[in-house]
Amino acid sequence: MTNKKTELVRGLSLTAAVMIVAGSMVGSGIFRKPATMAGQLGSPEFLIIIWIVAGLITFIGALVNAEVAGMIDATGGQYVYFRKMYGDGLAFIYGWSIFSVIQTGSQAAIAYVFGEYLGYFIHYPQLPQSFQDFSVYMPFVGNIHPFLEFGPKATAILCIIFLTGVNYIGVIFGGIVQTIVTFIKIASIILLSVLLFTVGEGSFSNLSSSFLIPQDSISGFFTIVGLALAGAFWAYDGWNNVTFVAGEVKNPQRNVPLGLLYGVLIVIAVYVLVNIAFLYVLPVDIMAKSPLVAASAAEIIFGSAGASIISIAVIVSTFGALNGSILASARVQFAMARDNLFFTVLGKVHPKFGTPYTSLLLQGFWSAVLVLTGSFDTITDYVIFATWLFYMLGALGVIVLRKKMPDTPRPYKVWGYPYTPWIFVIFSLLFLINSIISDSEDAAMGTILILLGLPFYLYWKYWRKKIGN
Repeated sequence: MTNKKTELVRGLSLTAAVMIVAGSMVGSGIFRKPATMAGQLGSPEFLIIIWIVAGLITFIGALVNAEVAGMIDATGGQYVYFRKMYGDGLAFIYGWSIFSVIQTGSQAAIAYVFGEYLGYFIHYPQLPQSFQDFSVYMPFVGNIHPFLEFGPKATAILCIIFLTGVNYIGVIFGGIVQTIVTFIKIASIILLSVLLFTVGEGSFSNLSSSFLIPQDSISGFFTIVGLALAGAFWAYDGWNNVTFVAGEVKNPQRNVPLGLLYGVLIVIAVYVLVNIAFLYVLPVDIMAKSPLVAASAAEIIFGSAGASIISIAVIVSTFGALNGSILASARVQFAMARDNLFFTVLGKVHPKFGTPYTSLLLQGFWSAVLVLTGSFDTITDYVIFATWLFYMLGALGVIVLRKKMPDTPRPYKVWGYPYTPWIFVIFSLLFLINSIISDSEDAAMGTILILLGLPFYLYWKYWRKKIGN
């Protein structure tokens, strides 16, 4: 007879940790954002520089995060870190934001792209016009049409349900799926890049435009650079997902920091390589007019079959990114529930599979609801604003913990302290300010979704005090 499980299982290896990092990052962004960024910047040099700068800033964030990840190996990742750094209040608001928008919004956006690209092979039937015209008005957002383009949305919801089921069965199984899918999608992107260089009739002269500045004014230039960085950061986002499952990683003090660093470095190399390959066959002005830039590039090599090949690559890529996010994110609500800061039922462990099954089910339900809002670009923009607010606070928290917990063993100490975390904090602050100025509606939406957690926090604090009495 099998023992009843009451705690999560430590079953994830270093390879699985690296694949969770890389697999969560490589999703829809690399296939959707390069064309938008090319249109914003208008310069191949600046485009490549933005991808490198965004990658390096992300790597600095990972370096800083790795110090805390080595100190604290509890499931829940940055939520647990924030609790140590700043106390229950900010930790709850972060965990609430993960649930309300940051991770569930990402899952909805990624799953929607999965549904879109699967539609290349499947003809989705249309719902009656009366259903398509049905709308719900939301303040600050406008009218939402939940049944518009229902084919991709229904497919996205089914994918979320399936992968929630995969991770319900077990973290080791979910980790194996993540490892296999991530290997496939990174290999396919590298293969596409190699083929573009070897078979594509391109020119390296496409990589040079004498550094033409895309705006006449300096302020306009920095606004455009900020918007382009936001696109790149969406493509790089998800690197901290592995910290959420630290309590299920073998030898976490070693493997979580290494997973962060190796995973981010792999993705930087892949992204820079594939963008150079895109530019090699597509001049920047043509690239800007090709929303599905990878498909446009593949058509040069494979003809009409190129779109089919890229559609398959995107389907695999988004499937893997969605799995990594679902696997990791449910652990945040689990940790909050265990701390009596969220619904107690979410802290339950499945007696047979050893997974946070109730947390997985609630997360899957809310992600599916967000799919019905159906606005990929809007969701990604306010997700990034909310995400980077907490990235900044997480880096500042490394400095806080050096003062609060000076004697706690640190298997890994961030290189260049205190300058490295301060560089990340200052950059994050400038990025957030630029987002507020250049994309105020999405910044406001991200802020509103974060602040909606305040009444819930007050309720739980009151509830805890009442129970305590």
